[in-house]
Amino acid sequence: MNQAAIRTEHLTRDFSTVRAVDGLSLDVPPGILFGFLGPNGSGKTTTIRLLLGLLEPTAGRAEVLGFDTHTQADEVRLRSGALLEHHGLYERLSAEANLEFYGRVWRLPPADRRARIQELLTHLGLWERRKEVVKNWSRGMKQKLAVARALLHHPALLFLDEPTAGLDPVAAAALRDDLAALAAREGVTVFLTTHNLVEAEKLCNQVGVIRQGKLLAVGHPDELRARRGAPQAEIVGRGFDENLLAALRARPEVAAAEVRNGRLAIDLRGEIDVAPLVSLIVGAGAQIEEVRKGKASLEEVFLALMEEDK
Repeated sequence: MNQAAIRTEHLTRDFSTVRAVDGLSLDVPPGILFGFLGPNGSGKTTTIRLLLGLLEPTAGRAEVLGFDTHTQADEVRLRSGALLEHHGLYERLSAEANLEFYGRVWRLPPADRRARIQELLTHLGLWERRKEVVKNWSRGMKQKLAVARALLHHPALLFLDEPTAGLDPVAAAALRDDLAALAAREGVTVFLTTHNLVEAEKLCNQVGVIRQGKLLAVGHPDELRARRGAPQAEIVGRGFDENLLAALRARPEVAAAEVRNGRLAIDLRGEIDVAPLVSLIVGAGAQIEEVRKGKASLEEVFLALMEEDK
């Protein structure tokens, strides 16, 4: 059995009267992209700081890459890369000079350093612009360079704290694509915090959901959808009145029916054929333009978890 890349046991951190992380017990397998989801202030950043040994736990313990974060924090940081709230770049230097500086900090041999800089900048689409001063770059390009900085020394584990926060949709999508490709190519374990559900759904092999420091659920996005979200049918059309809703709710295969944003949403009890329900809707005088069937989105599961824990 492979050793977990990250293992926490009842990890807890208090700040004065606030419990930022509350009894967190979590195993993250090696080689996956793990998404740590939660609203702002839920304890995501504090968890990363605990895992890097930058904060001491109030209670509990954590191991990262087999090292105790309290007694062997230097070993953890030596083998990890991190992109936290600041990109860590020197904006008056060029992209190449930034990575040259960090390569020296990590004591990479000159030939290895030059090869690694070219390799990362090429894969991130920045090689042709390596001589440019970073100050003049867009936020998205700076974030790409910051990812290269974090990966420069071939870490086994990469911590990313809200890496696409503040980026426009195009830049965020480009960075997500680059992260997915680099993670697969490098074979690195990635621990990614985000409150962007689209990001988590597209990138992550496994996700954990945290609220007010407590872990609410963990698993593959499909597992969370299956566990928390019943199959659904969404009907686009007109004429969805209260009589129709009452008739649908009376059906044994229907768990719930309501109109949301002008569309008829039906929660189903299991994987069933929706044709009889479509016939009922048409027979009641409603007009149907489109029928969609699927599971609850990760966003719906996330919102349901947030509500349940209140």
